[in-house]
Amino acid sequence: MQGPVPTLDVAAPLAAGTVVGDVTVDMLVVFGIIFVALFLFVTELLPIDVTAIFVMVLLILLGPDGVANFTQITSNEGISGFSNPATITVLAMLILSSGISQTGVVQIVGRKMAAFAGDSLDRQLLATIGVAGPVSGFINNTPVVAILVPVVSDIAHKGKTSPSKLLIPLSFASMFGGMLTLIGTSTNILASDVSDRLLGEPFSMFEFTQLGIVVFVVGSIYLLTIGHRLLPERVPAEEDYIQEYELEAYLTEVVVTENSQMVGKTVETAIDELEFDADILQIVRGDEEFLEPIGTKELQSGDTLRLRTDRETLGTLVERETLSLSGTPETDADLEPDSTDEQTIVEVVIPRGSYLVGESLASSTFRQRYDANVLAFRSRGGTIREGMDRKRLRVGDTLLLQAPPDSIDRLSRNDDFIVAHEPESPDYRTEKIPHAAAIMAGVVGLVAIPFGAIGSALAGATGIAAFEALSALSLPILLTALMGVVAMVVAGVIKPNELYDAVEWDVILLLAGIIPLGIALEQTGGADLLGSLVASTAEFLPVIGVLWVFYVATGLITGVISNNASVVLMIPVAIESAAQIGANPFAFVMAVTFAASTAFLTPVGYQTNLFVYGPGGYKFADFFRVGAPLQLLLSVVTVLGIAFFWGLRPA
Repeated sequence: MQGPVPTLDVAAPLAAGTVVGDVTVDMLVVFGIIFVALFLFVTELLPIDVTAIFVMVLLILLGPDGVANFTQITSNEGISGFSNPATITVLAMLILSSGISQTGVVQIVGRKMAAFAGDSLDRQLLATIGVAGPVSGFINNTPVVAILVPVVSDIAHKGKTSPSKLLIPLSFASMFGGMLTLIGTSTNILASDVSDRLLGEPFSMFEFTQLGIVVFVVGSIYLLTIGHRLLPERVPAEEDYIQEYELEAYLTEVVVTENSQMVGKTVETAIDELEFDADILQIVRGDEEFLEPIGTKELQSGDTLRLRTDRETLGTLVERETLSLSGTPETDADLEPDSTDEQTIVEVVIPRGSYLVGESLASSTFRQRYDANVLAFRSRGGTIREGMDRKRLRVGDTLLLQAPPDSIDRLSRNDDFIVAHEPESPDYRTEKIPHAAAIMAGVVGLVAIPFGAIGSALAGATGIAAFEALSALSLPILLTALMGVVAMVVAGVIKPNELYDAVEWDVILLLAGIIPLGIALEQTGGADLLGSLVASTAEFLPVIGVLWVFYVATGLITGVISNNASVVLMIPVAIESAAQIGANPFAFVMAVTFAASTAFLTPVGYQTNLFVYGPGGYKFADFFRVGAPLQLLLSVVTVLGIAFFWGLRPA
């Protein structure tokens, strides 16, 4: 059993490779890089993909090809994440998932779900969980949630239910479903690669399906009975965005008087945006109403301007620009004209990979690009109504837009946005559904079917040795996924120019950056040291207790960093701990994988949580309120399931 870790004498000069007891300077440097990465992940001072590249640069710079050999990571090892099988497999699966979504099959299932749900909350929950979970087992769960957010939001509003009651269950159900197969989430693929590299035991396609079904059933029962009761109704059941965002005090009407300084000016130049936080949303001139694009339209005496601004700024504008107050809109109906063809008010969620991440509304020229006014936006549980143009936008932020229908349609077809309502006339390749289904069946089947065992059995039964050749058909998921991508392009399911837009490049860069970080943790002995520390808990805990510690620790870490980063850092430590206490290392790998892929405690630990954060109007604490009991429940269920299915001791 590991004894106490010796203290480090900081007074002595240290160089690469220096050993002080069980601690080396190399370990400390790698721990320092991990701390920096965690800090940047949590604070979001840099975008997640930039942080990953920064980590990669540090590892190479402090390796043998850089200024000192602290990290033991060569240049080739530093960039090895780009060619790693897990990275390429995730890239291919993202393209396949995009191809499936292009056919509209998920949306069609969603509409069937809406017809079943009606106005019963129980049926709405059952439909949401029953669709999101199983579908997420075969399509990456991140795009599944992106597709279903508008569907579920519409179900809620049509059924007179608060979307807050359904959107967290949607996200959580997709996580349950992601654990049904190897391809349900990128975390599973990455964990399989790490397990293969360290143990020689990759995951099969349905390696954890049995336990995944148990987790799905238990988690679903929790959401259907207890979970939804813990969720507050943050968003009203009635779809009045003006009241929901509390914009009544920020939307008003003024009339341009005859001696106003605005007469003759264009909308673009009428208000000094550097001095006043105000937007002209509409111009009403007699019987005419002018909407976006109105930037170049000249103002005339008698025009009624509908403004977004606060009361203090409004008072200054009225006094300085010689305007007169007209009235204050209080609802969506007041803001919108009678003709629904003229404008729409809608929510738009910013996903990972959007060009808006890290930008502001001003720097991105959002209004000019899309002929859309931003009335307010939600960010990390808060609603921002003032000074919006200079605020940095983040993943999961939800913009409340006023725009013409054609602008909304353009936004809905753009991968930089998730429009939180279904388009009226969706443009899907429904005729390609059979092709897409057949291709995905081939991708899964060629990995899952035990051709080798079948061939051996046939050869033994018939005496025909040629049947042994069937073993060659057992292909790795990396190859079948790439074959599937080619097949989808050839079949016309996805167009060649859509391949690049289908990939979430920030996820790919994240994998490429953190994979060498995991290698550095192993090569410097950092994983051994941390494993020894955790293994010391076996002095007063049984093996299953140590396994539970790893599950809980991984869940907590995933709550503040990405799920992919947590498996890369925790699996090597888990394997070392298992080795030191004589436990089954594969069981510990399973505990880390399940914990990282079912992160319920915070909205930032898992991307699907960010997708529902804004549209559900949630506060940060809402995820903990619902997720903490669920995480505790599943920690027991999962650990007991691992002990049952894989055993706690080596075979």
